[in-house]
Amino acid sequence: MADKKPFVLRVSPEMLKELEDWANDEFRSINGQIEYLLNKAINERKKGTRKRKTDD
Repeated sequence: MADKKPFVLRVSPEMLKELEDWANDEFRSINGQIEYLLNKAINERKKGTRKRKTDD
């Protein structure tokens, strides 16, 4: 397993509840769900960056 660096993330109680429900629906921990969503967003951003560079 890769090393992971812990950090504090402040979210509203409403957002935390939504994340908890979403994580439960997908059989993940809240931390796992946040990590999944961040990885997905980063990968989509990288794909968009590649398209913009080739479109120029």
